Amino acid sequence: MNWAMDELQSRATTQLGRLHDFSDELARIRVRESSADDLITVEVDGSGAMTGLWLADGAGELGGARLGSAIVATAMLAAQRAFARRAAMTEDFTASFAELVQSRPDGSR
Repeated sequence: MNWAMDELQSRATTQLGRLHDFSDELARIRVRESSADDLITVEVDGSGAMTGLWLADGAGELGGARLGSAIVATAMLAAQRAFARRAAMTEDFTASFAELVQSRPDGSR
């Protein structure tokens, strides 16, 4: 290969590596939120899907309807935090990836 093709392949490999890393970072997002009374703890992933639920002793005393509502409310708070984290990470990635794409092989813009 000639220099231009080698450079193109190197840049593409770097960009694909960064995309892969970002995907891995998003997949590792986990957020835990506890209810105000600490009876319920919920964990969600970066897409807001529940990945864990812990109930403290006494949570059952809330009754079915109140317990269900408290679980949903706690899960919603965790999901909001996960979405905020995902948005911040995406914003950072977008800025850094744009710089990577726009940079020239000689380091200039």
